[in-house]
Amino acid sequence: MKKPKKLQKGDTIGVISPSSPSEKKSEVVRGREMLEELGYNVVLSRNLNRTKGFVAGSEEDRASDFNEMFKREDIDAVFVTQGGYGSAQIINHIDFELVRSNPKIFVGFSDITSLHLAIQKFADLVTFHGPGMSRFNSEELTDYTREHFFKALSSDEPIGEIKLANPKKWINRFGSGCVEGAVTGGNLTLTCASLGTPYEIDCKGKILLLEDLDTEPWTFDHMLSHLRNAGKLRDAAGIIVGECLNCVPFKYNPGYNVDTSLEDVLEYYLAPLGVPVLYGLPLGHTDDLATLPLGIRARLDADSKTFTVLESGVI
Repeated sequence: MKKPKKLQKGDTIGVISPSSPSEKKSEVVRGREMLEELGYNVVLSRNLNRTKGFVAGSEEDRASDFNEMFKREDIDAVFVTQGGYGSAQIINHIDFELVRSNPKIFVGFSDITSLHLAIQKFADLVTFHGPGMSRFNSEELTDYTREHFFKALSSDEPIGEIKLANPKKWINRFGSGCVEGAVTGGNLTLTCASLGTPYEIDCKGKILLLEDLDTEPWTFDHMLSHLRNAGKLRDAAGIIVGECLNCVPFKYNPGYNVDTSLEDVLEYYLAPLGVPVLYGLPLGHTDDLATLPLGIRARLDADSKTFTVLESGVI
């Protein structure tokens, strides 16, 4: 896959809103100030946060901003304001040949998974599963998130092992062994939404990353069943499940088995696969988030409970 140039002080970052608008308009102001204090230039897209229902503007406006940022020679990297909902709506409007011809850093997560999968499929470009602009302020950007973000984007050396932000936390494993492969995936809901579309996820021989937020175990079960039925779990060489925030039963409902935890669901679907599986690394909707290049090779060792990125995502 093609790799973008690494992010350096003095570079210009273009900011777009391909999904939902910012929850607070001040997030963009604070984020811009922080990035400029760190030595970067920031350019906001023309249609940034142009609220239209639950998305940040029309499909055409959001896609136009995306295409423009990849076309402009003065833009070195493209950040998103946040995820939320709606990035899949703009895929048909994106000029992927333009993206292929102008490889740049593109970073985001959650709903941005739809764009990551499409860019991998149609532009063959390494992208980055990492925080949006809403995190870039002194109140919400943790030291761990900041360190791992710039390590992934600003160094042409591999980021190496992704460790727990809090060593007191626990990494669970299902299965054993060690595998190497390219990393793909992201948010579970959006990964499932790719099935049956032209940008359907390809897991063959790859390490599959999955994470989600505010998802009850029975809903998690439903989506893993979908991936299993589609053959995607069987195709994966190994699986990483990020720390999933608030993925617990929301209330007692006799219609569902609410005594089942997320770990029970993961064990049911993933342990029988016979491949290395780890659960609990900071790769989801938690305060501490490690930025992960997608499309590069990594090593997953369930026996030592380690996940190591073997190559840089930038040049």
